Amino acid sequence: MNVRIERLTTADASIVFDWVVRLLRELGEEEKELGELAHARVLDAWSRRADQFYVLAAKRDDGQILGVLTLSVTFAIYANGEYGVIDEMYVDPRFRSAGIGARLVEEAVDIGRGLGWTRIDVTAPESERWSRTRRFYESIGFEFTGPKLRKRL
Repeated sequence: MNVRIERLTTADASIVFDWVVRLLRELGEEEKELGELAHARVLDAWSRRADQFYVLAAKRDDGQILGVLTLSVTFAIYANGEYGVIDEMYVDPRFRSAGIGARLVEEAVDIGRGLGWTRIDVTAPESERWSRTRRFYESIGFEFTGPKLRKRL
C-alpha cells in the first residue's frame, strides 16, 4: 500500500478533531476527561501556534486518512532548548501493524532533526493497559523513562 505523510492545517481542523476524538474514545477514560471538545478555543490556539504545532496525516493515494499524529514544540534546559512532544497519535485499527504509526513518527523525527531538536518525547505509562503502545515506541528507538504526572488547572 502506497502511503504519503502530509501536514494538515487549521483548514483541516474538523478532520483532525474527529481523529483525536476517535483516539480518546478508544482510550476510554481520557474521553470523559475531555468533556466536550471546545472547537473554537482549540482552533484559536492552533492558529496562534501554527509554527509550533504539527498535525501529520498518513494518507493513501486515494486521499483516505489511515492515521494522524500531533507534535508540539516545547522547551527545556535539560533538552538543550526546543524539543518535540507527540501528544496524540491514532491509527485506524484496520491499518495497525502495517507500518503507518512508524511512518508518522519517522516524519515527526525528520521535522525535529530539521529544527535541530535533540529529542522527541511521548507518554506511555508502565501499566499493562499501555504495554502495546510502549512496545511500539521502544521498537522504533524510544527509551522508557517513566510515567508523567499532571496537575489540573
